[in-house]
Amino acid sequence: MMKGERESSNGREKPISFGKSFVSSDAFKLLFREGMGLVEETANYLDGEGRKQSGSLTRHGALAYATESMRLTTRLMQIASWLLLQRAVAEGEMSAEQADREKHKVRLSWQDRATNADTYETLPQRLRDLVAASIRLQSRIIHLDSLINGQQKPAVGDSPVTQQLDMLQAVFRRG
Repeated sequence: MMKGERESSNGREKPISFGKSFVSSDAFKLLFREGMGLVEETANYLDGEGRKQSGSLTRHGALAYATESMRLTTRLMQIASWLLLQRAVAEGEMSAEQADREKHKVRLSWQDRATNADTYETLPQRLRDLVAASIRLQSRIIHLDSLINGQQKPAVGDSPVTQQLDMLQAVFRRG
């Protein structure tokens, strides 16, 4: 048996869980560094340059800035919580089941911008860049979370083998 594979009760190898293999991968480590780096970069911006830039906005602009920065912070806290839970699983500090129970305490949910396009364009470019980066990262993490939890199959392409396997599975589910 190869490393990472498990034997089932009938003696055959079971497929490796995407979640277990992903959270132990270099790709996850890179994603973790990216996510935590974005959290740190955003905190530095909001506490420094962003605070100065927000002071020069109109009243309406300042309200939009406050709204977008709160959403940005909330989005990044959800991302950081998810990343930390996955790292705890990868490092054996908790089981995937424990992480799943903990994950429900901090909802990983889609959060888009709250400000209309015209007002959004008046906000400082750096804030808009951070919002865009956080939305892209949020989208990737929500997708990965659904893969890890088995709610979605990894994209494999339209290979003939995959199509045949899908048809066989459909037939056996009906029967």
